[in-house]
Amino acid sequence: MGAVPERDDRAAVSPLREVESRTESVTAISGKPGPRRFARVPTHTIGVASERRRYPRASLSLPLRLTRIGEAAEPVPVTLVTRNISSSGVCFLAPRQIEPGTAIELEVALVDRAPGFGRVQMCTAAHVVRAEDTDTPGWRAYAASFDDFALQRDDVLPMRYKVG
Repeated sequence: MGAVPERDDRAAVSPLREVESRTESVTAISGKPGPRRFARVPTHTIGVASERRRYPRASLSLPLRLTRIGEAAEPVPVTLVTRNISSSGVCFLAPRQIEPGTAIELEVALVDRAPGFGRVQMCTAAHVVRAEDTDTPGWRAYAASFDDFALQRDDVLPMRYKVG
């Protein structure tokens, strides 16, 4: 077994603070601007979760990293898996105790490829809206609503492919 690699604190800066062009602002009924949301989730290609919600949920098992709970950054984020995801939130399992209303930060790998080959990762600020017990001891299911997010793309052509 190898040692756990040290984290580079510069890489831990949330890209949520950067401007992102592939999101849209949603206006609430009150007229106040709301959190940014995906314009469309292609649920026709991957299936929709069984419940009816305002935003359709896709039943996808995507890699997810919980990077912050409340004010505390996770020292070593563990890779978890989504149960389902929509344009407004995500459901996932975690071996943690998180109370509803708690602010969290997540990274979800939407397209998981080798570096430089089109990896797309969503970095999001969210808050837990529901927590449920599961059949697995020590694990709980959490539903979180996205407050803000940014897409981080890695589609830079590696140097070995550049003409020169």
